[in-house]
Amino acid sequence: MSKRPLLAEDLLRLVFVADPQPSPDGSTILFQRKRIDEKKKYQTSLWTVTLGGEAKPLTREKGGAGAGRWSPDASQIAFIADRDESGAQIYLIPAHGGEAFALTHLPEGSIGEYAFSPDGTQIAFVYRAAVPGFTKADIKARSESGAVEPPLIANDVNYRRDGDGYYADQRFALYLVPVPGHPTGSPVDAKLLYSAAVDGEYSFDWHPSGSHLIVAHSASKTPFKDIPNSQLYRVSLDGSAEQLPGLPRGDKSVPRYSLDGQWIAYAGDEDESDPWGTRNTRIYLVEANGGTPIDLTGGTDLDMAVATLSDSAEAAFGAKLRWHPDGSGLYVEVGSFGTSQIGFVPVGGGCALLTEGNHSIKMGGLFADGRVAGTVSTPVKVPEVCIVEPELITGQYVPKLLTDFNADFHEEVEVVAPEEHWVDTTDGLKVHVWVLRGRGDGPRPACLNIHGGPHTQYGWTFFHELQTYAAAGYTVVYSNPRGSKGYGEDWCAAIKGDWGNKDWQDIQAVTEFMKADPAIITEKMGVMGGSYGGYMTNWTIGHTHDFACAVSDRCVSNMVSMAGNSDFPFNKDGYFKGVAWGSLEKIAELWRQSPIAYFEGVKTPTLVIHSVGDLRCNVEQGEQVFTALQMEGVPSRFVRYPASTSHGLSRSGPPELRLHRIGEYLEWMKQWLS
Repeated sequence: MSKRPLLAEDLLRLVFVADPQPSPDGSTILFQRKRIDEKKKYQTSLWTVTLGGEAKPLTREKGGAGAGRWSPDASQIAFIADRDESGAQIYLIPAHGGEAFALTHLPEGSIGEYAFSPDGTQIAFVYRAAVPGFTKADIKARSESGAVEPPLIANDVNYRRDGDGYYADQRFALYLVPVPGHPTGSPVDAKLLYSAAVDGEYSFDWHPSGSHLIVAHSASKTPFKDIPNSQLYRVSLDGSAEQLPGLPRGDKSVPRYSLDGQWIAYAGDEDESDPWGTRNTRIYLVEANGGTPIDLTGGTDLDMAVATLSDSAEAAFGAKLRWHPDGSGLYVEVGSFGTSQIGFVPVGGGCALLTEGNHSIKMGGLFADGRVAGTVSTPVKVPEVCIVEPELITGQYVPKLLTDFNADFHEEVEVVAPEEHWVDTTDGLKVHVWVLRGRGDGPRPACLNIHGGPHTQYGWTFFHELQTYAAAGYTVVYSNPRGSKGYGEDWCAAIKGDWGNKDWQDIQAVTEFMKADPAIITEKMGVMGGSYGGYMTNWTIGHTHDFACAVSDRCVSNMVSMAGNSDFPFNKDGYFKGVAWGSLEKIAELWRQSPIAYFEGVKTPTLVIHSVGDLRCNVEQGEQVFTALQMEGVPSRFVRYPASTSHGLSRSGPPELRLHRIGEYLEWMKQWLS
């Protein structure tokens, strides 16, 4: 039976999986499953799957459930859920199933990373209380009384974060909560353990003895202003702490004790001048009592923290590392040439890619024998839970599927496999390019999609939105121009503080590649992108008339205003040179790199899309684009999504609005490319 073309509405039938964690005995994998219900609402729950492939639900969908973790003795499973007016709490449920109960009774707030102690008697977690006056109970009381909303007052530039909202002066801190030996159904009290980080950003690990934690956080009193200086701290269970001596400044995160407690591995970089991460994230090893760290991966030109963009899974920013049970090295997740692979970093240094192929493997937990639980996706397959293990004959590590939630979708719907190309650009280099072609022969309109970041990558993973455009009859082109991750430090750093130069040269090369393709109607090409992709879309229409239409989505348009209204404000003479609050000479470099500076004479019909709740790229960035287009007499349309949505609307926003957004893209392309 022939398959039908994919529709935007097929998003509603997809099932998404994440965060697979093997049980201590290795018989079962715990993971999060997310679907969209008949009311177009996300429903998340925890499921388990045996290695024989039988998947079944563990928790109910009401209130959601995520971040499931096995207790060390495998008798209980902890998870985070928001099941009543108290907000997010840590819950426990018997591992064999049954009724979950709330372990904590925290005031309304947010829970981040957490972990069982090695003996299972305690859980360490990070928590931040909601801003007083802005809790659910406060909002309800004002609604009933008719009182006005109070002002939000902040005393630090770190008072908001996209996707997290406005938290004013509230900060995450590290807490401990005891775990009862048997479910009691009664919440227990958590105690504050440690709160030294000014920005409230922590990552941590338990010492194998359970006597203390190793905690990574910034040592700066003004971390948003200063150059990176994360350090490692040994935090005792009484709350006392000492900084490990001998470590340099720079970024440090995800500290992990070796199983014998003698060594600490962590991810980071010693470069103090690179807060935006154009350099590779590396793996370091240091003795448990401190000293000079050993750079294990600096000689490989591989990056241990590459986000491969997709709308079928959240982009996983940050490194993942886990010690091999025998202490010989660490498993890591490596982004390389558009793929995501499992790598192994031996304690002697280097990094070997254990897996290969055109796929995106996301690493989850580790089995006691060294096998890896994960998820795997390809451009034609939605992510599913897998186990990554060596084949008996070849020894090559391969992902083996354990779930197949999207089998019916794939049996019914045609999904297009991309063509791979390497396109010549300037400086004797080549750009990695993919092309999706819909069914049928003959030349067709095309759309060039530019990814966000910019220090991320497009790649070999399922992308519902791009598949929708191909199914609608467009040739879809996407690439990883300079500034992208996964192609070495030099490729990524080529645009550091210099947007609109080498990256623009690469976009021009891809544009010429499209114009030379006989299957593309040159007069009917569109350009589009979100975030940095919106920046480069704006730059493109300000520098060429090659495209018949454009879509500028959650864009950057004015570096001068962006410097002060993003949740990541620009440092003075940091990644970008100059300062937005100085003289004309000092803002000149920021203005030179602002697409809006080149909008006089723009002619390309442009759809502008932005979320009012976007705290990464403020909505005024899109407003400036729309105003300039209107004043220049350019056909344009402005779609503003509500304050309840964020920068990540296209990946994790309400399903109805995700579909509405894709519909706006399709209507705009139909109007100008037909």
